[in-house]
Amino acid sequence: MAATKERGFVKPEARRELFARLAELNPKPTTELVYSTPFELLLAVILSAQATDVGVNKATKKLFPVANTPEAILELGEAGLKRYINSIGLFNAKAANIIATCRQLIEEHGGEVPRSRDALEALPGVGRKTANVVLNTAFGEATIAVDTHIFRVANRTGLAPGKTVREVEDKLMKVVPPEYRLDAHHWLILHGRYVCKARKPDCPQCVIRDLCRYKDKTSSPD
Repeated sequence: MAATKERGFVKPEARRELFARLAELNPKPTTELVYSTPFELLLAVILSAQATDVGVNKATKKLFPVANTPEAILELGEAGLKRYINSIGLFNAKAANIIATCRQLIEEHGGEVPRSRDALEALPGVGRKTANVVLNTAFGEATIAVDTHIFRVANRTGLAPGKTVREVEDKLMKVVPPEYRLDAHHWLILHGRYVCKARKPDCPQCVIRDLCRYKDKTSSPD
């Protein structure tokens, strides 16, 4: 994952204004993955790697009414699980990881999703990003899961430039004002998904355009 060329840093006094505007635009941001329990969220996030939320939601809409607990997924079995998720990229590996994760949740956590980062990252198919999503969205922890959208926005705007995902995450945890840290993950993802898009950012419609340090801003077709 290559960083967008750094264009300078967003000044400290502008950071709070940046998030204040994103908060005003969307006061209660959340994930676009559809879930009702921490376990459903965990599975949805595992499935979302290199896949779209829309595609994951289509699969889980059929899967969760049939099996939405570790016990039910194990009863379904790996072959049975694949029938529900075969429209998602890397479904073979994801099915194997989900089955192994369900077994570990039952054996080590009484069938519950743990609230510890170390325990989450010890689950098959769960890395730091997935753990951050679960900790933030299911358990209300002020974590920031850096995906491709956040990585791009952080670099392009100058909010938290970095060459690696971890570097961007660490910088964001330092520069995001504490009162906005819980929801920053969702604001930045949605901003990258719908406004600060990879191929051509929609700068004319951007509420933080004047705060952004990106010099190659797009202009209105007019």
